[in-house]
Amino acid sequence: MYHNPIMLEQCIEGLNIRPGGIYVDLTFGGGGHSRAILDRLDETGKLIAFDQDEDARRNAMDDPRFVLVDANFRYMKNFLRLHQALPVDGILADLGISSHHIDAPDRGFATRFNGPLDMRMDRKQLLTAAEIVNTYSPEKLQQLFSTYGEVSNARQLAAAIENARTSPIETVDDFKRIISPLVPKKIENKYLAQVFQALRIEVNDELGALKVMLRQVPDSLKEGGRLAVISFHSLEDRLVKNFIRSGNFEGEAEKDFFGNLRTPLVSITRKPLVAGLQELESNPRSRSAKLRIAEKA
Repeated sequence: MYHNPIMLEQCIEGLNIRPGGIYVDLTFGGGGHSRAILDRLDETGKLIAFDQDEDARRNAMDDPRFVLVDANFRYMKNFLRLHQALPVDGILADLGISSHHIDAPDRGFATRFNGPLDMRMDRKQLLTAAEIVNTYSPEKLQQLFSTYGEVSNARQLAAAIENARTSPIETVDDFKRIISPLVPKKIENKYLAQVFQALRIEVNDELGALKVMLRQVPDSLKEGGRLAVISFHSLEDRLVKNFIRSGNFEGEAEKDFFGNLRTPLVSITRKPLVAGLQELESNPRSRSAKLRIAEKA
C-alpha cells in the first residue's frame, strides 16, 4: 500500500462536503483521501489534487471530475486560478510523509534502511540531505537540528559531522555511523527520528511551503468553506493553530476599530482531533497526528 490515509472519516466529516462543490487535496500521495472525497461528489463536483512527487502520479484516478497537479502546494492559488476553480468549498492537507516514502530505501527518509541520503519529495530539485551534511557550516547545522529537530546536543552533532568530512557522506549508513557516538542509547529511535526530521524539513522547505499555502487559504475558500489540516509535529501544528486563531503565525490576532478580532477563519475544533484506538492499533503511524478544522467566516 502506497499510503494508509490518516483520520479519513474525521477529515471527510470535517470538510462538510457539498456534492456539487470544488475541493482540493493538497497532499495526494496514494489518493486515499481523494477517493473518499470523490465518492461524496456528484457529477458536477470537482477535485483538484497536488503532489510534487513523481511516484504519486501512478495513483492518479481516471475520473473527469479529478485533476492531479504535479507541483508543491505552495503554488495552490496559481493552479486553482489556472483551472478556473476559485473559490473552492474545501481544502485538505495531510502534512505527514507517506508510507511509501518511509518504506522505500532509495528515498533516504527512513533510519532503518541503507540508501542514498536523499529525502527529496520532489526529485527534480537539487538540494538533498547529503548536500546539507557535506556543505552546511557547523553553525547552520546546529541551528537546523536545534530548531527543526529539537535535538538537545545539536552543537556536538554539528561538530561531529564537520569532523567527518574527510570523505563524502553519501548514504544513510554513512551518516548514522558518524553520529552514532552521540545517539542516546535509551532513546535511540526517537533521537534518530528527530535528526532525520530536521534534515527532511530543510531539504523540502516544509515549514516555508506550509506558511505560503496557509496565507493563500482565506482568498481561496468560499464563505463557509472548510480547511482541514493534519500535522505530525509541534512545529507544523503551532503554525496551523496560530493561523486559524489569528490569521498570522505569531498567534496575536488583530482587532478592528471597535475591538473585534479580525480573523479570516473560525476554528471548528476547540482542540485538535486525534486518531481513535482502532486506528492507532491498525496504523501506528497515526499516533502523532493532529487534525485541525476551520471554516471561512
